[in-house]
Amino acid sequence: MARRKLGRQFGWLWAANAVSAYGSGLGFGAFGLIAISVLHSSPAGVSALSSASLIVGALVAVPTGPWIETRRKRPVMITMDLLRFAAMATIPLAYWLGWLTYVQLLLVAIVVSAAKIGFATAGGAYLKSVVARDDLLAASSRFESTWWSSIAIGPPLGGAAIGLFGYTTTVVADGLSYLLSALGITAIGGREPTPVKDAAKKVTLRDLPDSWRYLLSHPRLRPVFLNRLAVGGLIMAQEPLVAVLMLRDLHFAPWQYGLAFAVPCIGGFVGSRLAGPTVAKYGEHKVMWLAAIGAVLWPIGLAFIPTGIAGLLLVMVIEFGVIVPMSLFNPVVATFRLKHIEHERLSRTLSAWQISSSLATALLTLVWGVLAALTSTRIAIGLAGLLLIATPLLLFRAATSRDSAPARIGAPRERQTSPLITDEL
Repeated sequence: MARRKLGRQFGWLWAANAVSAYGSGLGFGAFGLIAISVLHSSPAGVSALSSASLIVGALVAVPTGPWIETRRKRPVMITMDLLRFAAMATIPLAYWLGWLTYVQLLLVAIVVSAAKIGFATAGGAYLKSVVARDDLLAASSRFESTWWSSIAIGPPLGGAAIGLFGYTTTVVADGLSYLLSALGITAIGGREPTPVKDAAKKVTLRDLPDSWRYLLSHPRLRPVFLNRLAVGGLIMAQEPLVAVLMLRDLHFAPWQYGLAFAVPCIGGFVGSRLAGPTVAKYGEHKVMWLAAIGAVLWPIGLAFIPTGIAGLLLVMVIEFGVIVPMSLFNPVVATFRLKHIEHERLSRTLSAWQISSSLATALLTLVWGVLAALTSTRIAIGLAGLLLIATPLLLFRAATSRDSAPARIGAPRERQTSPLITDEL
């Protein structure tokens, strides 16, 4: 099957996304490593760095949804990239001057977290202006495959770079990737439509709670939204516990730990490439339902990791089993979401989704950290895996309901259909 051509503008958007993704792959875990190795932070401090940056970053990003709704999306994306570049640049500068502190690291992590939400919100809306409705799944699949390949390649190369050139090397690479991404988005060119002024005047911070009401009352979006919060939060809650189990309790070397999670990411490239053909053959609802089930059957096995090569291989098999259906599921959900959120509320609804995801991940990570302290690491990992098996039930309504246009809150029945216009990444 010939690759679908999505046009010059999408090509630049994809290139900008790829540069940023690979930069983030190289810098994966850099803040935690600097906190441990340079600032000598405790495990609790490292955990707080991750959780607090997600929570505070999400709260800082709360006003961005209504703000982005009233503005052209490409300048917002460029601004968020430049903001991340500027924030990241302060870390190597402070390190070289001997001024780096935990507080600075935390503030930079908060800025990056908030800007990431702002970028994703604007990018999610912008995609619809450069890609036709029938091409949204193909575009989302390419972003997905790029992200997984960056995770497969980036962390091992980042670890090698740190060993050769020092702790801030990958931070510099990650920061520069945001600058290159901003240049790529600038190169897209063309004229982006300005939001309609009458609609823009109505969008304020008061509309933000309405975004959550919209998600939770929408019969098609609510099941997917709740499923994504639960699955993403529980999987991420397992991650630090698996790191403790493998590195501290089972005495795996850091390179073995990195290898165990990098190699299975090849499955992300496989799954994302299957999204288009499988949806064309079986339909999006069946693919979502089966992929959601396939992804959550595996994580409970992480509670039973043995020592040695058998443990390393078991982790690789489990992660591969999770990643293939997850990378198939994600672009289908991204497309489903774009098609069902009304255009006039798209940015603030995507913002609410992103904020909720960050908060759910942070809160569940904290809860599971406490649970592991009260019980054991293996018990906490196993409980998360057990709960994950039940999460596909949240998708039951979405998988069985008929295709329908999204219901507009407060709108008459005959005006439920929303136009497909500008905007997402």
